[in-house]
Amino acid sequence: TSITSAKIQVNGVHLHYQQTGEGSHAVLLLPGMLGSGQTDFGPQLKSMNKQLFTVVAWDPRGYGKSIPPSRDFPPDFFERDAKDAVDLMQALKFKKFSLLGWSDGGITALIAAAKYPNLIHKLVVWGANASVTQEDVRIYNGIRDVSKWSEKVKKPLEELYGHKYFAETCEAWVDGISRFAENSDGNICQQLLPDIKCPTFIIHGEKDPLVPQAHAEYIHKHIKGSRLLLMPEGKHNLHLRFAKDFNREVENFLR
Repeated sequence: TSITSAKIQVNGVHLHYQQTGEGSHAVLLLPGMLGSGQTDFGPQLKSMNKQLFTVVAWDPRGYGKSIPPSRDFPPDFFERDAKDAVDLMQALKFKKFSLLGWSDGGITALIAAAKYPNLIHKLVVWGANASVTQEDVRIYNGIRDVSKWSEKVKKPLEELYGHKYFAETCEAWVDGISRFAENSDGNICQQLLPDIKCPTFIIHGEKDPLVPQAHAEYIHKHIKGSRLLLMPEGKHNLHLRFAKDFNREVENFLR
């Protein structure tokens, strides 16, 4: 089945999304920092079961092809993304859907599942965190300067954004997410986790250099009945690096 790309107006912005498959189970893919459907979910858009699922990958406002507006990071940017994501799926006429959230998209998915429980069928998150520690801030500052990124990771983003927007948005993200460390317990959405009632699957790469494993364990502990899978060789982008295993695990959980 082909992958269609389109834009739809949601909450005053034109959000870009890609869609594929004709299954009765709708699934929204939520990308990470600076991410888009195109850069973050190639193997999922290509290979997830198109008979079982209708797969939608979105570009949050200010990311991918959902520009304008330029991306900014007010204190509630995760809540804003969660509302945009849910409203996008409703605008596309999906009554109920599952969320697959990576990294920042995982945080957005946690918030959406807690705040809109009647709309969310199942939840999968990986590389996500519900709080920001001083150690996390140190890690974020390590990726602040995009000129130090590996060519492989940098190239698709430079092609998508141009160097200036890419570099400036990354710096703004580091500042924006680091601000959570000033909250008590570094809280982003810890208080919302007990409100998540849908079946939840947390995946974590044991070699993730960006998100320490304690974050995955915390989320697992505070979402009742959730399941945690640790991938010994997985890094932050385990869904790309081990796409076949990842897709199989996720499809089995979603069935």
